[in-house]
This record gives sequence, structure tokens and C-alpha cells, in this order.
Amino acid sequence: QVQLVESGGGLVQAGESLRLSCVASGSTATFNFFSMNWYRQTPGKGRDLVASIDNIGIPNYAYFAKGRFTISRDNAHNTVNLQMNSLKSEDTAVYYCNAHGLGKMYWGQGTQVTVSS
Repeated sequence: QVQLVESGGGLVQAGESLRLSCVASGSTATFNFFSMNWYRQTPGKGRDLVASIDNIGIPNYAYFAKGRFTISRDNAHNTVNLQMNSLKSEDTAVYYCNAHGLGKMYWGQGTQVTVSS
């Protein structure tokens, strides 16, 4: 079993930056094999994939994240980060960390990001 804990959310103004972090604990010996992903969700809507990074460090981004967000991982510390720059009010959401691999999927509890205009 793997536990994921997000941090770094908060209230910022449009144009500012935030850095989200997700730390995995528990059975992390297989962390290197997981694809690590960030999703976001707004009230009344499903979760949208924001960015992902595979087990060899190749990132992929949703169209709205390209050029503004950067995902990175540190396998030595079982951590995945999401650097978010030039934030917009429409980025307001709960952001969730996700680990997917070896036939399993894990979710964090989410961290709120609020961008005021």
C-alpha cells in the first residue's frame, strides 16, 4: 500500500506561482515503476489530468498546462512536484496526486489551489 500526501496549495493572485509537492510513503520500493500524475477537480466536474511523468521521467501536459506548468519527480525521495506559473483564475481547483502502475492506482487527499483575479 502507498500513501500520497500533497502540499503546497493556497490562495494566490492571478499571475503568481505555486509549487505543489506529493510525497509517497508506505510500500515505496516500487515508486520508480509508477507513472506519477497530477489531476484537478472543480465542484460538479470530474477530475482532469493536468500533467504526468512516467517512470523514466518523460513528462506530458494537458493543453492548458503547457508552457506554464512543470512536473518533476525525485525517485530518491519518492516525491513528485508540480511547478505552476502564471496562474489564472480558471486554475482554481483541488489538485490531486496520483500514482499508477503495476496494476494499481493510488490517490492523495488533494490540496486546494485558489487563484483570485
